[in-house]
Amino acid sequence: MGLKNMSLILGFLGFVFLQGLLVCTAYNVHHYSFIVKNTYFERLCSNKTMLTVNDGFPGPTIHVRKGDKAYVNVHNEASYGVTIHWHGVKQPRNPWSDGPENITQCPIKPGKNFTYEIIFSDEEGTLWWHAHSDWTRATVHGAIVILPEANTTYPFLEPAAEQVLILGEWYKGDVKEIIDNATATGADPTVSDAYTINGQPGFPNNCSNDTSYKLTVEYGKTYLLHLVNAVMNEEMFFGIAKHNFTVVARDGAYIKPVTTSYIMITPGQTMDILLTANQSPSHYYIAATPFFDSNAPYDSTNTSAILQYTGNYTLPSSIPYPTLPNVTDQDAADNFTTRIRSLASAEHPINVPKNITTQIFIAVSVNQILCANASCGGPNGNRLAASLNNVSFVTPSIDILQAYYRSLTGVFGSDFPSQPPYIFNFTGDVGNNTLYPSQGTKARLINYGEAVEIVFQGTNVGNAENHPMHLHGFSFYLVGTGYGNFNATSSPSTYNLNDPPEVNTIGVPKNGWATIRFLANNPGVWFMHCHLERHASWGMDTVLIVKNGTTAETSILPPPANLPTCS
Repeated sequence: MGLKNMSLILGFLGFVFLQGLLVCTAYNVHHYSFIVKNTYFERLCSNKTMLTVNDGFPGPTIHVRKGDKAYVNVHNEASYGVTIHWHGVKQPRNPWSDGPENITQCPIKPGKNFTYEIIFSDEEGTLWWHAHSDWTRATVHGAIVILPEANTTYPFLEPAAEQVLILGEWYKGDVKEIIDNATATGADPTVSDAYTINGQPGFPNNCSNDTSYKLTVEYGKTYLLHLVNAVMNEEMFFGIAKHNFTVVARDGAYIKPVTTSYIMITPGQTMDILLTANQSPSHYYIAATPFFDSNAPYDSTNTSAILQYTGNYTLPSSIPYPTLPNVTDQDAADNFTTRIRSLASAEHPINVPKNITTQIFIAVSVNQILCANASCGGPNGNRLAASLNNVSFVTPSIDILQAYYRSLTGVFGSDFPSQPPYIFNFTGDVGNNTLYPSQGTKARLINYGEAVEIVFQGTNVGNAENHPMHLHGFSFYLVGTGYGNFNATSSPSTYNLNDPPEVNTIGVPKNGWATIRFLANNPGVWFMHCHLERHASWGMDTVLIVKNGTTAETSILPPPANLPTCS
């Protein structure tokens, strides 16, 4: 099978303790080798070299079954350090392989390698992996397809075939240079030059028509599409000309089927989509366009691929193109996202926490940091920043997980606030009162077993927009969203506690709020951040540390022997 894409599957039978019960478990073990290196590409009438895994853009797909384990040996042949994150994989008790740079590990140095142990648990459907070092994820990413356990099946009819579709972003320039320059000047990073579907910009982009990705289908058959939004800074509308389709899972968990002509998907999210090839055999465009509700710069281009039926037919003079919502159509985005509900069946139950023991209220803002003599490239000569509860996160030079595990002092503080420094009209005329945040490396400690509720409150500070918030180490229930300021008395009455979606990335509405709930049953150090890379780079991040429980089975696993060093 070769070193670069090897999947060795080994059967394993063992016993684990789960909440005091002895449970027999059987799973497969998979092995992959990822070579991180520069690769030559031609797109948009120009060429460049960029960082990839195994020379691919996007990179290889990891295939497992529910409850399996995978070992991925990452060889870094780049000229700078890199880490890999397994987005949406809970990694029970195993933060050591979660991946965010200087949060749970220091980067893999050039010329070195590190083997990640990826522990799958109850995830099923589509997740993805990506680099978690600066903006390297723009080109270093791929899908994770999690099939049902052996001898079980999907909660829908078996598809004829399955296909991964990854929405990406193409920069003519060097992505690392772009973010390094923006960090040095304090200005907004340069926007991308195109979006991509499976690595190709497609129509109507320059020099792209002949290289469009083509998805071949046979009339009458149904296909399962594994869709990933790996775009850096824009949410996306997605559709297929003249075809409706049915969304059956999101973020690695099944939902009640939603039949639609389009979806809105934020960076970091994944969806499983059933597409039936039921139109006249021909060619049809698959397209993605941005949804962007902010005044910030963004990439306004479109990307497309071609749905290509098999058989003999005359090609149309003009390939049909899907009608997608306008770039600022918040109603269209809401009309889709509010339809998402957990499947919540006997075979796929949910467990929404009802008796909340830990409550956290987080104001989400875009800010500025003052620069002497107005010497920076952001607004008013200041540096662009972002914050949670008016704290702009500063990434440490030693990873927080090792500092916590080994009781090292001076690396992070445990005083991330449970509410903003003061309450104001978050979505109204905020003035300059909260424009300038404090800076620090602050975490929030949570006792094992706590039932946690977090309210994310979008604000009108700086530049209001939708924020896709992602939490590592957990799936959580999105129990409520709304516009305006969250009201502790009336807003909870709108919560859905019966079948809320179980997800890992949610959009906090522009000048609105979103409430999530989860059980803190995964001890470890877990990053929480906006999945718009601009905002994450500016400090819209924090860390949740779930303390060990009272037993070895509810405590963090020991660190691996070959963990990358921080020196």
